[in-house]
Amino acid sequence: MAAIKKVAVQMDHISTVKIAGDSTFAMSLEAQNRGYELYHYTPDRLTLRDGKVIAAVEPMTLRDVEGDHYTLGPAERTELSTMDVVLLRQDPPFDMAYITSTHMLERIHPKTLVVNDPAWVRNSPEKIFVTEFADLMPPTLITKDVGEIARFREEMGDIILKPLYGNGGAGVFHSTRDDRNFTSLLEMFEQMFREPYIAQAYLPAVRKGDKRIILVDGEFAGAINRVPAETDSRSNMHVGGRAEPSELTAREEEICARIGPSLKERGFILVGIDVIGDYMTEINVTSPTGIREVKKFGGADIASLMWDAIEKKRG
Repeated sequence: MAAIKKVAVQMDHISTVKIAGDSTFAMSLEAQNRGYELYHYTPDRLTLRDGKVIAAVEPMTLRDVEGDHYTLGPAERTELSTMDVVLLRQDPPFDMAYITSTHMLERIHPKTLVVNDPAWVRNSPEKIFVTEFADLMPPTLITKDVGEIARFREEMGDIILKPLYGNGGAGVFHSTRDDRNFTSLLEMFEQMFREPYIAQAYLPAVRKGDKRIILVDGEFAGAINRVPAETDSRSNMHVGGRAEPSELTAREEEICARIGPSLKERGFILVGIDVIGDYMTEINVTSPTGIREVKKFGGADIASLMWDAIEKKRG
Protein backbone atom coordinates (compact mmCIF):
# COMPACT_ATOMS: atom_id res chain seq x y z
CA MET A 1 0.00 0.00 0.00
CA ALA A 2 1.35 3.44 -0.93
CA ALA A 3 1.85 5.35 2.29
CA ILE A 4 0.17 8.73 2.64
CA LYS A 5 2.51 11.40 4.00
CA LYS A 6 1.38 14.76 2.66
CA VAL A 7 -2.20 16.03 2.41
CA ALA A 8 -3.17 19.44 1.03
CA VAL A 9 -6.62 20.88 1.68
CA GLN A 10 -8.10 23.30 -0.86
CA MET A 11 -10.71 25.11 1.21
CA ASP A 12 -12.19 28.40 2.29
CA HIS A 13 -9.73 29.91 4.75
CA ILE A 14 -9.43 27.87 7.94
CA SER A 15 -10.04 31.04 9.99
CA THR A 16 -13.65 31.15 8.73
CA VAL A 17 -14.49 27.61 9.85
CA LYS A 18 -16.95 26.95 12.69
CA ILE A 19 -15.46 23.68 13.82
CA ALA A 20 -18.44 22.27 15.76
CA GLY A 21 -20.21 21.32 12.54
CA ASP A 22 -17.53 21.53 9.87
CA SER A 23 -16.83 18.37 7.88
CA THR A 24 -13.61 19.67 6.31
CA PHE A 25 -12.21 20.29 9.79
CA ALA A 26 -13.21 16.77 10.88
CA MET A 27 -11.58 15.22 7.80
CA SER A 28 -8.41 17.25 8.27
CA LEU A 29 -8.21 16.50 11.99
CA GLU A 30 -8.45 12.77 11.26
CA ALA A 31 -5.63 13.12 8.72
CA GLN A 32 -3.51 14.82 11.36
CA ASN A 33 -4.35 12.09 13.89
CA ARG A 34 -3.10 9.51 11.37
CA GLY A 35 0.25 11.26 11.22
CA TYR A 36 -0.13 12.86 7.79
CA GLU A 37 1.50 16.25 7.16
CA LEU A 38 -1.29 18.78 6.59
CA TYR A 39 -1.11 21.77 4.24
CA HIS A 40 -3.67 24.52 3.70
CA TYR A 41 -4.39 26.76 0.74
CA THR A 42 -7.33 28.71 -0.65
CA PRO A 43 -8.51 28.36 -4.29
CA ASP A 44 -7.20 31.80 -5.28
CA ARG A 45 -3.65 30.51 -4.69
CA LEU A 46 -3.96 27.81 -7.33
CA THR A 47 -1.62 28.34 -10.31
CA LEU A 48 -1.03 26.51 -13.59
CA ARG A 49 2.41 27.22 -15.03
CA ASP A 50 3.90 25.31 -17.96
CA GLY A 51 1.84 22.23 -17.16
CA LYS A 52 2.65 22.31 -13.44
CA VAL A 53 -0.03 22.91 -10.80
CA ILE A 54 1.34 25.10 -8.02
CA ALA A 55 -0.08 26.64 -4.86
CA ALA A 56 1.28 28.67 -1.96
CA VAL A 57 0.60 26.12 0.77
CA GLU A 58 0.92 26.62 4.51
CA PRO A 59 1.73 23.82 6.97
CA MET A 60 -1.37 23.43 9.16
CA THR A 61 -1.78 22.15 12.71
CA LEU A 62 -5.30 21.68 14.08
CA ARG A 63 -6.82 21.63 17.57
CA ASP A 64 -10.41 20.73 18.37
CA VAL A 65 -10.80 23.94 20.38
CA GLU A 66 -13.34 26.53 19.24
CA GLY A 67 -11.63 29.89 18.75
CA ASP A 68 -8.14 28.36 18.86
CA HIS A 69 -8.47 25.63 16.27
CA TYR A 70 -5.49 26.12 13.95
CA THR A 71 -1.92 27.25 13.45
CA LEU A 72 -0.52 27.97 9.99
CA GLY A 73 3.15 28.04 9.11
CA PRO A 74 4.74 30.28 6.47
CA ALA A 75 3.44 29.83 2.93
CA GLU A 76 5.70 28.02 0.50
CA ARG A 77 5.25 27.80 -3.27
CA THR A 78 4.75 24.08 -3.89
CA GLU A 79 3.96 21.79 -6.80
CA LEU A 80 0.82 19.95 -5.79
CA SER A 81 2.08 16.83 -7.58
CA THR A 82 4.37 16.38 -4.55
CA MET A 83 1.31 15.81 -2.37
CA ASP A 84 -0.15 12.35 -1.88
CA VAL A 85 -3.74 13.58 -1.49
CA VAL A 86 -5.55 16.85 -2.18
CA LEU A 87 -8.95 17.39 -0.59
CA LEU A 88 -11.15 19.53 -2.86
CA ARG A 89 -13.26 21.15 -0.15
CA GLN A 90 -14.03 24.79 -0.84
CA ASP A 91 -17.71 25.62 -0.66
CA PRO A 92 -19.69 26.34 -3.81
CA PRO A 93 -21.18 28.32 -5.59
CA PHE A 94 -20.37 26.01 -8.45
CA ASP A 95 -19.31 28.81 -10.77
CA MET A 96 -16.61 29.20 -13.41
CA ALA A 97 -13.97 29.78 -10.72
CA TYR A 98 -14.88 26.42 -9.19
CA ILE A 99 -14.94 24.71 -12.59
CA THR A 100 -11.54 26.19 -13.49
CA SER A 101 -10.04 24.77 -10.30
CA THR A 102 -11.27 21.30 -11.30
CA HIS A 103 -9.55 21.63 -14.69
CA MET A 104 -6.30 22.54 -12.94
CA LEU A 105 -6.49 19.77 -10.33
CA GLU A 106 -7.28 17.26 -13.06
CA ARG A 107 -3.67 17.71 -14.25
CA ILE A 108 -2.33 15.99 -11.10
CA HIS A 109 -5.06 13.38 -10.51
CA PRO A 110 -4.90 10.41 -9.92
CA LYS A 111 -1.12 10.26 -9.25
CA THR A 112 -1.93 12.76 -6.56
CA LEU A 113 -5.35 11.56 -5.46
CA VAL A 114 -7.86 14.41 -5.53
CA VAL A 115 -10.97 13.80 -3.40
CA ASN A 116 -13.48 13.96 -4.94
CA ASP A 117 -12.26 13.28 -8.50
CA PRO A 118 -12.18 16.79 -10.05
CA ALA A 119 -13.34 15.75 -13.52
CA TRP A 120 -16.38 13.97 -12.14
CA VAL A 121 -17.11 16.82 -9.72
CA ARG A 122 -17.14 19.13 -12.73
CA ASN A 123 -19.35 16.79 -14.75
CA SER A 124 -21.81 16.03 -11.94
CA PRO A 125 -23.42 19.30 -10.74
CA GLU A 126 -25.44 18.18 -7.75
CA LYS A 127 -28.82 19.44 -8.89
CA ILE A 128 -28.32 17.98 -12.40
CA PHE A 129 -26.57 14.70 -11.53
CA VAL A 130 -29.60 13.74 -9.44
CA THR A 131 -31.85 13.89 -12.51
CA GLU A 132 -30.20 10.68 -13.76
CA PHE A 133 -32.43 9.00 -11.15
CA ALA A 134 -35.70 10.66 -12.13
CA ASP A 135 -37.89 7.97 -10.56
CA LEU A 136 -36.27 8.65 -7.17
CA MET A 137 -36.96 12.39 -7.36
CA PRO A 138 -39.97 14.65 -6.91
CA PRO A 139 -41.28 16.24 -10.13
CA THR A 140 -38.46 18.56 -11.23
CA LEU A 141 -38.05 21.28 -13.85
CA ILE A 142 -34.80 22.94 -14.99
CA THR A 143 -35.34 26.02 -17.16
CA LYS A 144 -35.27 29.81 -17.44
CA ASP A 145 -38.49 29.82 -19.45
CA VAL A 146 -41.00 31.78 -17.39
CA GLY A 147 -43.95 30.13 -19.14
CA GLU A 148 -42.64 26.66 -18.31
CA ILE A 149 -42.18 27.59 -14.66
CA ALA A 150 -45.69 29.09 -14.49
CA ARG A 151 -47.19 25.92 -16.03
CA PHE A 152 -45.20 23.78 -13.61
CA ARG A 153 -46.52 25.73 -10.60
CA GLU A 154 -50.06 25.56 -11.94
CA GLU A 155 -49.72 21.77 -12.25
CA MET A 156 -47.97 21.18 -8.93
CA GLY A 157 -49.53 23.86 -6.76
CA ASP A 158 -46.77 24.62 -4.26
CA ILE A 159 -43.22 24.56 -5.64
CA ILE A 160 -39.68 25.17 -4.47
CA LEU A 161 -37.66 27.49 -6.72
CA LYS A 162 -33.88 27.74 -6.30
CA PRO A 163 -30.71 28.61 -8.23
CA LEU A 164 -29.23 25.69 -10.12
CA TYR A 165 -25.70 26.19 -8.80
CA GLY A 166 -26.35 27.62 -5.34
CA ASN A 167 -25.58 26.04 -2.00
CA GLY A 168 -26.46 26.04 1.67
CA GLY A 169 -30.10 26.97 1.17
CA ALA A 170 -29.27 30.39 -0.31
CA GLY A 171 -31.94 31.66 -2.69
CA VAL A 172 -34.42 28.87 -1.97
CA PHE A 173 -38.06 29.97 -2.15
CA HIS A 174 -41.35 28.22 -1.43
CA SER A 175 -43.98 29.58 -3.81
CA THR A 176 -47.65 28.63 -3.43
CA ARG A 177 -50.18 28.51 -6.26
CA ASP A 178 -51.66 31.88 -5.20
CA ASP A 179 -48.33 33.58 -4.39
CA ARG A 180 -48.69 37.16 -5.62
CA ASN A 181 -44.92 37.65 -5.42
CA PHE A 182 -44.29 34.91 -7.99
CA THR A 183 -43.75 37.23 -10.97
CA SER A 184 -41.46 39.48 -8.95
CA LEU A 185 -39.55 36.42 -7.77
CA LEU A 186 -38.93 35.32 -11.36
CA GLU A 187 -37.85 38.85 -12.28
CA MET A 188 -35.36 38.80 -9.41
CA PHE A 189 -33.99 35.41 -10.51
CA GLU A 190 -33.65 36.74 -14.07
CA GLN A 191 -31.51 39.63 -12.80
CA MET A 192 -29.39 37.46 -10.49
CA PHE A 193 -28.67 34.32 -12.51
CA ARG A 194 -27.55 33.71 -16.07
CA GLU A 195 -28.11 29.97 -15.73
CA PRO A 196 -31.43 28.10 -15.67
CA TYR A 197 -33.23 27.70 -12.35
CA ILE A 198 -34.55 24.53 -10.77
CA ALA A 199 -38.14 24.11 -9.62
CA GLN A 200 -39.41 21.09 -7.71
CA ALA A 201 -42.80 20.06 -6.38
CA TYR A 202 -43.03 21.16 -2.75
CA LEU A 203 -42.90 18.17 -0.43
CA PRO A 204 -44.93 18.75 2.76
CA ALA A 205 -42.85 15.99 4.40
CA VAL A 206 -40.05 18.57 4.72
CA ARG A 207 -41.73 19.80 7.91
CA LYS A 208 -40.67 16.46 9.44
CA GLY A 209 -37.16 16.91 8.13
CA ASP A 210 -34.75 16.86 5.21
CA LYS A 211 -32.45 13.89 5.76
CA ARG A 212 -28.74 14.12 4.96
CA ILE A 213 -27.42 10.67 4.11
CA ILE A 214 -23.66 10.26 3.74
CA LEU A 215 -22.08 7.59 1.56
CA VAL A 216 -18.40 6.62 1.55
CA ASP A 217 -17.16 4.95 -1.63
CA GLY A 218 -20.76 4.26 -2.65
CA GLU A 219 -21.80 2.66 0.66
CA PHE A 220 -24.08 4.07 3.36
CA ALA A 221 -22.05 5.53 6.23
CA GLY A 222 -24.43 7.63 8.32
CA ALA A 223 -27.45 9.92 8.40
CA ILE A 224 -28.94 12.84 10.29
CA ASN A 225 -32.34 14.45 9.98
CA ARG A 226 -32.47 18.23 9.63
CA VAL A 227 -35.75 19.77 10.76
CA PRO A 228 -36.51 23.30 9.52
CA ALA A 229 -37.34 26.11 11.89
CA GLU A 230 -41.04 26.90 12.18
CA THR A 231 -40.54 30.15 10.28
CA ASP A 232 -38.49 28.69 7.40
CA SER A 233 -38.97 26.18 4.60
CA ARG A 234 -35.23 25.40 4.52
CA SER A 235 -33.66 22.78 6.75
CA ASN A 236 -29.99 23.74 6.32
CA MET A 237 -28.46 23.93 9.78
CA HIS A 238 -26.72 27.26 9.30
CA VAL A 239 -30.10 28.89 8.54
CA GLY A 240 -31.77 27.53 11.67
CA GLY A 241 -32.41 23.86 10.91
CA ARG A 242 -32.19 21.45 13.87
CA ALA A 243 -30.20 18.23 13.60
CA GLU A 244 -31.50 15.02 15.12
CA PRO A 245 -30.39 11.37 14.92
CA SER A 246 -31.94 9.19 12.25
CA GLU A 247 -31.99 5.68 10.85
CA LEU A 248 -32.62 4.69 7.24
CA THR A 249 -36.08 3.74 6.03
CA ALA A 250 -36.55 0.92 3.52
CA ARG A 251 -37.03 3.54 0.78
CA GLU A 252 -33.78 5.28 1.74
CA GLU A 253 -31.94 1.96 1.68
CA GLU A 254 -33.33 1.47 -1.84
CA ILE A 255 -32.09 4.92 -2.88
CA CYS A 256 -28.59 4.23 -1.55
CA ALA A 257 -28.46 0.86 -3.29
CA ARG A 258 -29.56 2.43 -6.58
CA ILE A 259 -27.07 5.30 -6.65
CA GLY A 260 -24.11 3.54 -4.99
CA PRO A 261 -22.70 1.93 -8.16
CA SER A 262 -22.77 5.26 -10.03
CA LEU A 263 -20.93 6.97 -7.18
CA LYS A 264 -18.22 4.30 -7.16
CA GLU A 265 -17.94 4.42 -10.95
CA ARG A 266 -17.26 8.15 -10.79
CA GLY A 267 -14.70 7.79 -8.01
CA PHE A 268 -16.75 9.72 -5.46
CA ILE A 269 -15.31 8.82 -2.07
CA LEU A 270 -17.51 11.17 -0.02
CA VAL A 271 -21.07 12.08 -1.06
CA GLY A 272 -24.04 13.53 0.79
CA ILE A 273 -27.56 13.07 -0.55
CA ASP A 274 -30.69 14.91 0.58
CA VAL A 275 -33.93 12.98 1.01
CA ILE A 276 -37.35 14.39 1.90
CA GLY A 277 -39.99 11.78 2.57
CA ASP A 278 -39.63 9.21 -0.22
CA TYR A 279 -37.70 11.44 -2.61
CA MET A 280 -34.06 12.34 -3.20
CA THR A 281 -33.65 16.03 -4.03
CA GLU A 282 -29.86 16.47 -4.41
CA ILE A 283 -26.59 14.54 -4.68
CA ASN A 284 -23.85 16.66 -3.10
CA VAL A 285 -20.36 15.89 -4.44
CA THR A 286 -18.49 19.19 -4.02
CA SER A 287 -18.05 19.59 -0.24
CA PRO A 288 -20.77 17.55 1.49
CA THR A 289 -21.33 18.18 5.19
CA GLY A 290 -22.84 16.33 8.15
CA ILE A 291 -19.84 14.28 9.34
CA ARG A 292 -19.57 15.81 12.81
CA GLU A 293 -23.32 15.74 13.41
CA VAL A 294 -23.52 12.02 12.62
CA LYS A 295 -20.74 11.24 15.10
CA LYS A 296 -22.23 13.59 17.71
CA PHE A 297 -25.43 11.53 17.73
CA GLY A 298 -23.58 8.24 18.15
CA GLY A 299 -23.20 7.32 14.49
CA ALA A 300 -20.13 6.23 12.58
CA ASP A 301 -16.85 8.13 12.54
CA ILE A 302 -17.22 9.02 8.88
CA ALA A 303 -13.92 10.94 8.71
CA SER A 304 -12.16 7.72 9.68
CA LEU A 305 -14.16 5.67 7.16
CA MET A 306 -13.28 8.18 4.47
CA TRP A 307 -9.54 7.98 5.13
CA ASP A 308 -9.77 4.18 5.20
CA ALA A 309 -11.29 4.37 1.71
CA ILE A 310 -8.61 6.83 0.53
CA GLU A 311 -5.82 4.59 1.86
CA LYS A 312 -7.37 1.63 0.06
CA LYS A 313 -7.59 3.61 -3.19
CA ARG A 314 -3.98 4.74 -2.84
CA GLY A 315 -2.88 1.13 -2.37
